[in-house]
Amino acid sequence: KFSDHEERLSGSDREEDEDDVEAAVKKEVGQIRASTEQKLRRFQSVESGANNVVFIRTQGIEPENLVHHILKDMHTTKKKKTRVILRMLPISGTCKAFMEDMKKYTETFFEPWFKAPNKGTFQIVYKARNNSHMSREEVIKELAGIVGSLNPENKVDLNNPQYTIVVEIIKTVCCLSVVRDYVLFRKYNLQEVVKSNKEDAQQNPSSVTEEQNSEVVKAEAKEQEKSSKEVKEE
Repeated sequence: KFSDHEERLSGSDREEDEDDVEAAVKKEVGQIRASTEQKLRRFQSVESGANNVVFIRTQGIEPENLVHHILKDMHTTKKKKTRVILRMLPISGTCKAFMEDMKKYTETFFEPWFKAPNKGTFQIVYKARNNSHMSREEVIKELAGIVGSLNPENKVDLNNPQYTIVVEIIKTVCCLSVVRDYVLFRKYNLQEVVKSNKEDAQQNPSSVTEEQNSEVVKAEAKEQEKSSKEVKEE
């Protein structure tokens, strides 16, 4: 509705006002479109609330397959492709970081991997940031019990499991994923997975000489010492 003042405007003034309205509408439409496009971006940074943790939300991408592909490529080529990222973990599901919520959520979440007839060996790795009300032992015990209830043939293997259940708690959010090759890919550590090591030499004996083997063992010993320091610092 126009006010009395607007009705008395001259023709040129009214045209200018119409131009202003049109510009305002275009601006608003542009903002809405930009906001929508931002929500639909394939990769979107989300504030995690914890120091040194970056959370990337994805659209139309299975995070566990993407991260496994990246680590497999780095493990094969031994090419270092990042200077500042230590670990990259896929997050396939989230729930509130309270025991009852986690138990209820994981009963369904674990089904694709562990519900009969599916089965496999597994281990559970747990890390909490900015959270003190959860008990590591309790979480591991309860989640292992749920995996066992889905299929009694699921067995714990701490040395070389088929699947590793990753539990990352950040404040009041529990981030979950089930990953493969956790041991082979050095706990999904991007810095460690590109380093040559004794295991690789054993897997490809024809391509490594005895002299090279001795150098690899020495390098591994140094890197393990360095890695232990890095873990303490982290």
